Amino acid sequence: MKKQTISNEDRQILLELARRSIEAAARKRSLPVVHTGDYSERLQEDGASFVTLTIQGSLRGCIGTLEAYQPLVKDVVEHAAAAAVEDFRFNPVSPSEIQTIAIEISVLSKPERLIYSTTEELLEKLNPKIDGVILKDGRARATFLPQVWEQLPDKNEFLSHLCNKMGSPSNLWKIKNLEVFTYQVEEFHD
Repeated sequence: MKKQTISNEDRQILLELARRSIEAAARKRSLPVVHTGDYSERLQEDGASFVTLTIQGSLRGCIGTLEAYQPLVKDVVEHAAAAAVEDFRFNPVSPSEIQTIAIEISVLSKPERLIYSTTEELLEKLNPKIDGVILKDGRARATFLPQVWEQLPDKNEFLSHLCNKMGSPSNLWKIKNLEVFTYQVEEFHD
């Protein structure tokens, strides 16, 4: 997803809706009503998004979906509110924090299965800073957006942390062939 598929105007609309959703969720109010037909064709298309919230560079919440199941504009509204109050790693965002929150929206391409037979081949096929990665082991699964490569640039470390996020031992990817999917994102922020 290297080329921009979302216009600058649509990006601003999504960021504004995300901010309104975060504020509504933090104040325990109804989310903004979205009439899909009021938006561009691109925002009406089904889209998968993650909304990441930070305060002074520190993660404050991140929620999203890996597969498109609703119009992108609704997906962003829903996940912005969820990132504010439903990320189990953090207390809900308080009204006093709203103005300090930075919003990043990632729109995902469709995940594609990465076929590999050895750990060396898996490492070789990963593209740091380009690929988001999903690991799946039975019902357990976890993902890191491509932006996580900034904090975990080493492929071994990246996969080990992703196994931990999945609730598995960090070396599981070395001792068992897991299902691996990759995707790319179009990312923008306020």
